[in-house]
Amino acid sequence: MIQTVATTPYADQKPGTSGLRKKVPHFQQPNYVQNFVQAIFDSLEGFAGKTLVIGGDGRYFNREVIQIALKMAAAAGFGRVLVGRGGILSTPAASNVIRKNRAFGGIILSASHNPGGPTEDFGIKYNIGNGGPAPERITEAIYARTKEIDEYRIVDAPDVDLDKLGSFDLEGMKVEVIDPVADYAELMESLFDFDAIAAMFRDGFRMSFDAMSAVTGPYAQAIIETRLGAPVGTVRNATPLPDFGGHHPDPNLVHAKELYDAMMGADAPDFGAASDGDGDRNLIIGKGIFVTPSDSLALLAANAHLAPGYSGGLAGIARSMPTSGAADRVAEKLGVGLYETPTGWKFFGNLLDAGMATICGEESAGTGSNHVREKDGVWAVLLWLNVLAARKEPVKDIVTKHWAEYGRNYYARHDYEGIDSDAANGLVAALREKLKALPGTKVGPLTVAEADDFAYLDPVDGSESKHQGIRILFEGGSRVVFRLSGTGTSGATLRVYIERFEPDPAKHGMETAEALADLIAAAETLAGIRERTGRAEPDVIT
Repeated sequence: MIQTVATTPYADQKPGTSGLRKKVPHFQQPNYVQNFVQAIFDSLEGFAGKTLVIGGDGRYFNREVIQIALKMAAAAGFGRVLVGRGGILSTPAASNVIRKNRAFGGIILSASHNPGGPTEDFGIKYNIGNGGPAPERITEAIYARTKEIDEYRIVDAPDVDLDKLGSFDLEGMKVEVIDPVADYAELMESLFDFDAIAAMFRDGFRMSFDAMSAVTGPYAQAIIETRLGAPVGTVRNATPLPDFGGHHPDPNLVHAKELYDAMMGADAPDFGAASDGDGDRNLIIGKGIFVTPSDSLALLAANAHLAPGYSGGLAGIARSMPTSGAADRVAEKLGVGLYETPTGWKFFGNLLDAGMATICGEESAGTGSNHVREKDGVWAVLLWLNVLAARKEPVKDIVTKHWAEYGRNYYARHDYEGIDSDAANGLVAALREKLKALPGTKVGPLTVAEADDFAYLDPVDGSESKHQGIRILFEGGSRVVFRLSGTGTSGATLRVYIERFEPDPAKHGMETAEALADLIAAAETLAGIRERTGRAEPDVIT
């Protein structure tokens, strides 16, 4: 029986770059979840009798919201819902399920790399039928609906047993609880040379994969340990926990320090990797060398032909604007297009659907390809394993040879987290006012060549996205980028991206901080970070 329940709007349900993210207690307010889910359904057309996919990263409040979403989907008129056993579906796996089953769309419950727990972060986002995040026209429609919603519809029915595989009836809607790993593992086996990777493990190759007590544990165990034959224990922190075991599930050098320290030790494994809360990000570390996400994108693009799924070459490479230019020179050598987009995976979707790009990446540890429409942490790890199996060289040798051929992009991101929103917005506004006057001016030893507020004109649909980050480009190819992040749940995060291109192999051995010292000083001079935010140092450097 369908119930229609009166409700009142909340004013703060505007989706960010990856859906709606707030603290769990915020989502637990009366009808907060119901309002947003109903707004999603009210913003869509033509889904009666169609298939919806629902799943999440297993964080606290995941199961409760899935039950609400299932009952509201039944009330809305969906014919079938596919949901991962235990409520689990990594974000890339959910994208694959949507695509494989030609579903109308999907609801993914995640706050990605943000902490989980009763007082930590939660998120809801809608993905469209191509498996990718909803474009801005849909998220804007959802937000508009949240501001005027006055009722929601839900069926009055018992909860679905999420831990039992099989089909269930929910007031006339079919609910199928599926194995969250099987379809994804099958897709990975179609892309990579599993026999060659398995042979590498049999020959004694050692690896450490940190699942960070998050969603990729079951995926990595099933693929890396079971199918590829890596020793049991290769995947650590493999059980997804509602609070990620107290970990901050962001695969960077701060939150995966234990893995980093092991990879820098005397008895380091050959290869180290990690993924994040919902499985869409990756960390790559070789014995004695950290591979930046920007370099990883360039290296994977340059070597993708070694994997069966990409042996025919790439149609193009896409990267977010703050990501380093390392991939640009790979695209130039391959003779394929290079597309610079705003931050947010949804901007890659049109390029992938149009066949203009094959591999995409962001400096924030997201890399992926046209196999799904989300970034994919386990995919990136498996492509690295395929490259290592084919080249039979250590990670460090592969990276240094790449730098010698293409040049090195020294690169760092400085994050100032949880700063006052007014101060952050004031900093950005002041920078915007300076832009026209900056070209030709000197900042320490550097001379500004260009300065702008990045805008993107989508080459597929002609849509324009403005104010996507302030770029200060210096003579010689160095740059500093300032951008406010949309992935947090409280305050503002100012991200400062610092990059220097060095073509001379004799200068590739510097420490990153040394290579970027004058640019770091220039960023402070230009933006007045300390004065405006009160922060003398960034919270995280990656």
